[in-house]
Formats: sequence, structure tokens, C-alpha cells
Amino acid sequence: MIKWMPLGTGARPVPQPVATPLVWAGAFAGALALVACLNTVVGPDRPELALPALSVLAAVLGLCARFAAAPGTALLCWLFLNGFAIPPAGTLTWAGHRDTTWLACLFAATLLGTALARLAHARAAYRRLTPRNARNDGGPGGTA
Repeated sequence: MIKWMPLGTGARPVPQPVATPLVWAGAFAGALALVACLNTVVGPDRPELALPALSVLAAVLGLCARFAAAPGTALLCWLFLNGFAIPPAGTLTWAGHRDTTWLACLFAATLLGTALARLAHARAAYRRLTPRNARNDGGPGGTA
């Protein structure tokens, strides 16, 4: 016997973040493609364009990642920034303050993306689980 059940009832779970190795593979491929594209279009030795572009990539990857993926994502983006976006191309260097700042910027971008995704998912889950009349979301008698 077939039992008919409505599909849209009940609480929907909060989406699970993507597995960390998959996020790191995306960071590797994305940073490689982004730096190669920037080096082709605007020319090499332009870290002032590569750092914001890689920061946006790190933030976008953070939207679907766990917090544990943030250090590896930032490190992979920094490796391509340091290795191919500044002279000498293909050589990793460490310039103390500059590279520390770049790593911090990439790490912060990844954490920001992850935190925004977690907040958005938590808010959506709260809105799905809380009855409409119990929320104070600007309805009759409520404040916006």
C-alpha cells in the first residue's frame, strides 16, 4: 500500500558545509586560475590587484566551508599570491610584515565568508522553526 505524505511539511535541516578537502581543492584550482588570468590580462607583478581578487575568492569559498578549512584556504591562496603574483615568479619568499598581512587578510576573508554563511543558515533555520505569530518581525503590533 502506498502512503501519501506531503513533501513540504516539517523542519528542513540546516545545509551541511562542504568537506574541507573539497574546499581546499577549490582554493587550489581557483587561486591558480585567478592568478593566471590576472597575470595574462593585467600583467605580472601586480599584487595590489591579486590580493583583493584572492580575498574575494577566499570569502566565496568560506561561504560553503567549515571554520576548520579557513587556515588551509588562506594558505593556498597566499601560496599562489606569493609564488606567481609578485617577482620573482615561481619563487616563494617571505617578507615578514607584508606576507603576514597578506595571510591575515586572506584568513579574515575566509572567516568572514564562513561566519556570514553560518549566520544566514541559523537565521533561516530560526525563521522556519519559529511560528510566525511568536516572532517579533514587524507584524501587527511588532517593531521592525
